Amino acid sequence: MTFTRKAPTMARRYDSIRTAAARPVSADASVVERYRVLPFPEEWTGALLALCNAGRDKPLETVPTFRMDQVVQALAPDVLVRPRPNRRRGEGPDFWLYAPEDVPDPLPDAALRGLLGAWLKDLRPEPEFRSLLSETRSSLLENPPRWQEGVPVELLRHERPTGGGTAAPEPRQFQLSTDWLARRILALEPYDFAGGRLRFRAMPRGPMDRGAELVSQALEFEGSRGTEWYSVVLNITLHTVPFDPLPRFHVHSHIRRYATRVSARTGRLYLPFGRRTTVLLRPRVPWLPGAPASDRFAVARFAWSRDGYDWVGGGPAGMLRSMSLTESFPDADAILTDPAGWLADDMRAAVLYSTAMGSHEVGAGLMTDQRSKIVEWALQALPEQLEPVPALVRTRLSGSTPGNPRQEPSKEPAKTEEERRRAEARRSGTAFALRHLPHDISPGELPTLEAQLLWQTPVMRDTAINALVAHLDLKSDGGAPATEEAYDGTVVLEWQSPELTVRLCCRRLSRSLGQDLALPEGTRHSRAAVTTAIRDRRREMTAFLTEEGASSPAPTLALVEIDRAKDFSSPDHDAKFALRLGCADAGVLTQFMAVPKKAKGYNSEKNKEFRAAKAWDDGLRQLGVRVHPEHSLGERLPVGMRYAAVWMVRKNRRSRTRWAGHVPVAVLVTPDPSGEGLARVEGWDDEARAWVPYPVMLLKLTRQCEVPKGLVPAPRDGEDPVARPSWWADMAQQRRATEEWLQRVRRTLRGTPTMLLAHGQNMRSHWTWLQDGTVVADKFRDGHAPSRRLDPDLRLVRVRTARNRETAQWWGVNPDGPNGLAAHLWTDPTADPDKARVFWSTTPKARTFKLSVAADKLAPRVNTKGKVTIDTDKAAWNPGLVEIAVLGCHPGDGDVPEALALAVHQLRQAPDLPDALSLPLPLHLAGLAQEYVLPTQNEDGGDGADAVDSASDADPDTGAAPGVETAPEPEGADWEQLAFGIPAQPTSAEDVKETEPR
Repeated sequence: MTFTRKAPTMARRYDSIRTAAARPVSADASVVERYRVLPFPEEWTGALLALCNAGRDKPLETVPTFRMDQVVQALAPDVLVRPRPNRRRGEGPDFWLYAPEDVPDPLPDAALRGLLGAWLKDLRPEPEFRSLLSETRSSLLENPPRWQEGVPVELLRHERPTGGGTAAPEPRQFQLSTDWLARRILALEPYDFAGGRLRFRAMPRGPMDRGAELVSQALEFEGSRGTEWYSVVLNITLHTVPFDPLPRFHVHSHIRRYATRVSARTGRLYLPFGRRTTVLLRPRVPWLPGAPASDRFAVARFAWSRDGYDWVGGGPAGMLRSMSLTESFPDADAILTDPAGWLADDMRAAVLYSTAMGSHEVGAGLMTDQRSKIVEWALQALPEQLEPVPALVRTRLSGSTPGNPRQEPSKEPAKTEEERRRAEARRSGTAFALRHLPHDISPGELPTLEAQLLWQTPVMRDTAINALVAHLDLKSDGGAPATEEAYDGTVVLEWQSPELTVRLCCRRLSRSLGQDLALPEGTRHSRAAVTTAIRDRRREMTAFLTEEGASSPAPTLALVEIDRAKDFSSPDHDAKFALRLGCADAGVLTQFMAVPKKAKGYNSEKNKEFRAAKAWDDGLRQLGVRVHPEHSLGERLPVGMRYAAVWMVRKNRRSRTRWAGHVPVAVLVTPDPSGEGLARVEGWDDEARAWVPYPVMLLKLTRQCEVPKGLVPAPRDGEDPVARPSWWADMAQQRRATEEWLQRVRRTLRGTPTMLLAHGQNMRSHWTWLQDGTVVADKFRDGHAPSRRLDPDLRLVRVRTARNRETAQWWGVNPDGPNGLAAHLWTDPTADPDKARVFWSTTPKARTFKLSVAADKLAPRVNTKGKVTIDTDKAAWNPGLVEIAVLGCHPGDGDVPEALALAVHQLRQAPDLPDALSLPLPLHLAGLAQEYVLPTQNEDGGDGADAVDSASDADPDTGAAPGVETAPEPEGADWEQLAFGIPAQPTSAEDVKETEPR
């Protein structure tokens, strides 16, 4: 699949980029702060467990303090709540509550006694335990906990690095040092901008939160529908980098929007059903008697109740109902009916906006120049023990783009010829992929592309047919019938080309297969009812596809026209996943396209041609049709290098215990030696213990789409089998299974030079060798055996993205104008060039985002044409910084880590995609496989087959799709851990130790 090189348009060359990060000036840098601390009274444990376990068949092992932590976090926001250390896991002693020494008496004795009483009532609210409750309270108050004054805490220096040379901060430093730096930023003069000054306040932080967070005052924007409100947010988090003995502070800046638009019908703010909505609160007087006034926000959440929306459980953690407060907790209905009024009153209550609430006239995100100025202001707070991370510089190696780079669209008349060449390349690639599928093709016979078009509307049917003809540059009409009536039955169109035969079967998606799943009436449905409805529709879809008896030994493709997720009655009624499973049972891959509709703020009719073309493109990629980015590194890489990628799919069974299953996926991409961008894509079939064609693997994955009903974690050694199941034992079993699976995969990679790719945030919880605190350069471990030398043919590369802010925000340094964006591979100039193992990859801004890098979200500006422009209503977007860590290679045999990293950077630039990927292509393909295991909901009505990891679809400001707002509720939670239903890790960026579920 050859593409001609086209000279790129001239753009500013950035020789360096700067990250929004700081680090200690040396490993000996030290900062000691003094705190008031309160240890958890371990002498209470016996009495508390006796209260909790009274009358229980399955006793608790630890005292559940999580709800108490939530209340302390909300009502005493200056107090930092730490997770209780688990001695069985070797965690050292720690205190429960921390408060800076200069905060006067943050939790007075009277307030603490009130909290204790409310907590005990919350633990056992049953009337029959009132007597035991009173006895327990009296027993505990006989020996109340005492604050310790002036306890010194080291915030920077830590023990020697791990065996791999990576920094290993103490667990509490991830929370306390970021709060300390945030307080220094708060002490700065306010940030000046053209429209005024930004004054920040801190958010309360608890054991589930990562780092510190600062929120500016609410800013007004006059849109076409009235006043909208938003703030600037700063997050300060602590992270580590492989093999670097110095940790790093990341300063992350973004826009937070608030919901103020009430419904004309109900007179209330619309809140999405089934979701909790976060509210920031600032009381006029402290809620707890005797507590000092605080400048920090408090946090509470709305949720649906039988009487409508109210505070979750009646207030923070449901404990406020039994507490005496100096000021009444805000009435939920009062906020919902006048959200703007509460927001304008010095942010006494601010309801966070989410896209499920409708549109918002303030655009999400900040652009690079403004972000750089805000971060530079914040970094003025650095003490002498910290310094900004040095600017990253371009790699020493030439050739940032692949040997077959992506081409910019040409202008007429060259455009027609270029499109013809592209279509010819697509046909050749399709034929190449089809020849590797399991069907009988004689040596001289052309392969056949078997596809189905399952349509609902004639307009989208005709659009999809025309899109396929254009996509592959097919000649003739394929034998299309002359009348519309002919399409009432099955219509088969066929085209012949020099490379392949294309056969398209057109059928109306009848029998209400594309309509709502059959569920009982009502708004709440049990998981069992949804599972049954999916199973029934799955069987109906399989029967529909196989009723005519036609079948193919090789996987085929179906393009299915179906409504968008939001057009179904509720998310539970969405039939898309059921159709995907039913098609897979019939040996058919699926790609969805939305029924064209017009609605308020949405018109999918005007772009139906684009959507149909994209659907065919994505569908063919599921068949393994790919243009492989050919590296331009020549002899710097081993001859015949192939690329393997591993990915972990999480499945969550929604129940009270929320035990999860896991499905590891492996993909192998073998470039064809022809040098035309062709590559064989295979997936690992663990049942067959062999590599099979990629589409075959996708279809087999559908068997694993359910978490088994009998999935119960194994008990720990010596644990009573009838006791509450242990998440830790279950995770240990999952890790063993994953590493055994990995051993089987690794053995098949011997004999051919192979680069094994893994996504750090996705894989490290199950393959612990990938964690910063564990990995050692050029070693390998995939089981309980000690680490050993890397296999001679294997190279191990870990990729880490901006998820959870684990890579810093960045900008291209422009000394003569606004700081912008640059695409390249970058290195740390202070690192030894011969020993450097960590590099950073950046790609161009997505084509769909045209906002200037000089855009100002806070005030009007004068653009390059001398006109005043307002950018507040425009969405900002910046490509994320991707960390490429070469964990294992063979320098003694000629491997150059920088060259391996550059090859990974080039793998992000697939020539057949309009924008760069956020992950290298093999990892992208492995991640897409999860759509055959997990149900997906995509706002545009497609299943996003090539949009899941695309840089043009992920907003690093929010970690979500463009325009998707995130609230503080999930910010402290790793999506992997949320899938398991456990608290996120607040103490380690690498999840080396997790927080005990409480």
